[in-house]
Amino acid sequence: MTPGSEQIRATIARDGQSDTFKAAGGTVLANACGPCIGQWDRQDMPMGEKNTIVTSYNRNFVKRNDGNPMTHGFVASPEMTTVLALTGDLGFNPTTDTFKGADGKEFKFDSPYGDQLPETFDPGMNTYQAPLADGSSVTVIVDPASDRLQLLDPFAAWDGKDIEDCDILIKAKGKCTTDHISMAGPWLKYRGHLDNISNNMLIGAVNDTNGEVNSVRNSIDGSYAGVPDVARAYKAANRPWVVIGDDNYGEGSSREHAALEPRHLGGRAVIVKSFARIHETNLKKQGMLPLTFANSADYDKIDGHDKVSILGVTDLAPGSPITLRVAKQDGSSIDISLLHTFNENQILWFKAGSALNSMKGL
Repeated sequence: MTPGSEQIRATIARDGQSDTFKAAGGTVLANACGPCIGQWDRQDMPMGEKNTIVTSYNRNFVKRNDGNPMTHGFVASPEMTTVLALTGDLGFNPTTDTFKGADGKEFKFDSPYGDQLPETFDPGMNTYQAPLADGSSVTVIVDPASDRLQLLDPFAAWDGKDIEDCDILIKAKGKCTTDHISMAGPWLKYRGHLDNISNNMLIGAVNDTNGEVNSVRNSIDGSYAGVPDVARAYKAANRPWVVIGDDNYGEGSSREHAALEPRHLGGRAVIVKSFARIHETNLKKQGMLPLTFANSADYDKIDGHDKVSILGVTDLAPGSPITLRVAKQDGSSIDISLLHTFNENQILWFKAGSALNSMKGL
């Protein structure tokens, strides 16, 4: 059981519901994302064994809850999930069936009814700590040897030029959720350390060029390596790179690291058939260019080993045209029309290098 907020946690603790869940053998987690983003340290099922879970968390992607690709996750209401947890029977129908309780008697559930809701809610603890009115003398100290925490350096501002001669880090094929872009599970311990968590960038995406996961070609020496490794090689060589993606790129949870990591490792743009809306905005916040094909069929005209230039960035304005010039491996080139959804304020983010830079006046 995961309370949805501090208010819910405090209210169910006040009204005894937390104790009821615990007495029934349940575990009450912190009021945070929890299993929704893969923070379930599951011990009861061997990895790779087929099994079924029923959850009221709003995520049922493969491996999402427990990291097991053979777990079949079904989403149900909290009431139905509770019934199945208590009976242990996926075929149990609470409107007609009974089960034997601890006292040996047959038990039948009452239908849920609305007046069980509390008349008042407990606001819980106020954990907000207001900043000092003048924070100029404040120094945040982080152990430089820590692998869990790292101070962020501002991203570089836009240099005022079009983005030319870019490598294609990966042409992602098919579904590419934020979990493919920045996996959860054990990686979440690094969420306070951008460089370390960036080692999971796009390691779940399928490379259209070879059909493999976490295997892309380094155009510098022709070798194949993991996606983050090649991105780091390009960054060290001061070579800009882009990602090409399919439909609904970045669907799933609103995972900020899925936009932070490409920016940190030297990415300049993500060019796709279509975006999940929140991820598109997150990319803009980090100073990336989220662009879509004017004609989605143009995705098929690009090979993952091509080089690309993004033209029209110098005239970036709401609704302005952007051209992707694709340098083919045979020496020819083609121009592809791209679209963007930047508004005036988001253009300021891009020019400053990120929304934070813009807010700070950098």
